[in-house]
Amino acid sequence: MTSTEPNPILDLIEAFRRSKTMFTAVSLGVFDRLVVQSAAAAELAMALDCDADALTRLLDGCVGLGLLAREGAQYANTPISSRYLVSGSPDTLAGYIVYSDKSLYPLWSHLEEAVREGTNRWEQTFGSRDSLFAHFFRSEESSRGFLGGMHGFGRISSNRIIQTFDLSPFKRLVDLGGATGHLCIAACSVYRDMVATVFDLPQVEPYAREHIEESSLTGRIRFVAGDFFSDELPPADLYSLGRILHDWSEDKVQRLLRKIYAALPPGGGLLISEALLNEDRSGPVFALMQNLNMLVCTDGKERACSDYRALLEPAGFRAIQCRRTGTVLDAVLARKP
Repeated sequence: MTSTEPNPILDLIEAFRRSKTMFTAVSLGVFDRLVVQSAAAAELAMALDCDADALTRLLDGCVGLGLLAREGAQYANTPISSRYLVSGSPDTLAGYIVYSDKSLYPLWSHLEEAVREGTNRWEQTFGSRDSLFAHFFRSEESSRGFLGGMHGFGRISSNRIIQTFDLSPFKRLVDLGGATGHLCIAACSVYRDMVATVFDLPQVEPYAREHIEESSLTGRIRFVAGDFFSDELPPADLYSLGRILHDWSEDKVQRLLRKIYAALPPGGGLLISEALLNEDRSGPVFALMQNLNMLVCTDGKERACSDYRALLEPAGFRAIQCRRTGTVLDAVLARKP
């Protein structure tokens, strides 16, 4: 029997409150401060320039969410917060959380208008027609935050994506829009005979080099600056596109796929990392929410496997395979005959 209890509705009514509690604690630097040592609310309030009573409410909310622990008057990070919410952690998602707080949260407040008009909400939200990438790279601080967020997000899925298919036949990987190089690092760690190139905008290079140097794979991973829409692509027998195709209109996606196909040698491949929708659009919930996210943020959308076949086959690709990875991103592999 189907339940008519209101619990799922009540949960959705307050879901944004839980998100905003975490967002605010990260933005204020609560977890960065507590990773050093535990502290009382009054001490934290002084250090973070907050009202003591108001901060206590926020800290208690984080305790309720399992993000902080409290013993007496002392607050401390939980293990999951120290790993994912501290900005200096190798696995940090703090950058993506700040990006969600400062960019996505305001954009989503205009979801109704996006649904009515079918267009993204950048101009309405930020008073600018700039693309989301111009917005992210407007300053050193915003660039570092955005790319740090993409790196943390990428670390969750890149290792799994690389091992979803047997990529050992490929020797030269070029990750188009590869950001900080997390996919190239994962690929070169798994496939010892592979060399890789991160191909991204010039302003990304300093951040990518930081992570490549930390990986101890500098001899096998390089960075090449360029725009994959307008510049010649570095040679490769495997190109990858991670969270790229969902940003753009069908026309731009087709142009990019045709360009990649022309650059590949026979037998070459294209590895796509995106959140795959079920064929009947019934889920997964994460992919459905990401599809709405693309509506408010971009000119693109999330797709099902059949949608990727409809994009890839006209460009010439064959042997198209789609696989779930069990992470926030799934994988599609296509070959040039």
